[in-house]
Amino acid sequence: MDRIYPAIKFAPQTYCNFGCSSINKTKAKLLDNIVRVGIVSYLNTRPLLFGIEHSGIRPQIELIQDYPAKIASKLLEGSIDIGLIPVAVIPNLKEKHIVTNYCIGCDGPVASVCLFSEVPLEQVEEVLLDYQSRTSVALAKLLLKEYWKINPRLIDTRSEYQDQIKGTTAGLLIGDRALAQRKVSPFIYDLGEAWINHTGLPFVFAAWVSNKKLSDKFLSDFNEANKYGVDHLKEVIATTHSEVFDLKKYYSSHISYSLDGEKREGLALFLEKIKNPAKDPIF
Repeated sequence: MDRIYPAIKFAPQTYCNFGCSSINKTKAKLLDNIVRVGIVSYLNTRPLLFGIEHSGIRPQIELIQDYPAKIASKLLEGSIDIGLIPVAVIPNLKEKHIVTNYCIGCDGPVASVCLFSEVPLEQVEEVLLDYQSRTSVALAKLLLKEYWKINPRLIDTRSEYQDQIKGTTAGLLIGDRALAQRKVSPFIYDLGEAWINHTGLPFVFAAWVSNKKLSDKFLSDFNEANKYGVDHLKEVIATTHSEVFDLKKYYSSHISYSLDGEKREGLALFLEKIKNPAKDPIF
């Protein structure tokens, strides 16, 4: 978001003599203190967004919204400083710091990261992979192989494909699109639930990660902003509309925001599993 500076008028003869340099230095100093934060605008991130928007940290950040894979790309290229990114991207960062005690995770069915099909999974011949999240794609590949033990053809996508989920073609969908697809597809396979059944550990889909060291004060304030949103779910629900899913149930029974010890253990195991040894690639 562009910063708005007070309008200052200078006489034509004096502007470049003394005004231009001092104003530019002031602008540069203010912009140097702005932290560029990337976040996804899905229903599952609304509590975190609510906390940021309703806390004192908002003036300190430039908030950039996109879908998960795009936020990850921005963090990798350095056009943002912190991103709520798919965790599969973490190993690709030259410098990485998990910077809050909050995440997008689950300790049961997540509801919004699922494989959808018209037939039982063992009859599926090909799977359309969601272009919006690298973590969900990596998790789907891992579970298809290790948990469901099937080997369908995997198809990368670049645009929407829900109308192609039919016959023996299944589709991986995440976020709000997955919640909507639950009303359409007769067979739904929840990746969060499958991971937990497979490993006994909760799963982390996205975490706040920075690509540089940031001040302790900023990180403390940012963590508190996340906490504020998670602690005020009633207000979040009151200001958020959804026709596809019960938000009270979604936030309390499906999404788990605390990045606790068990989730960190689950995250470490997932990153270990997707190291991608050449002899047995996941990606």
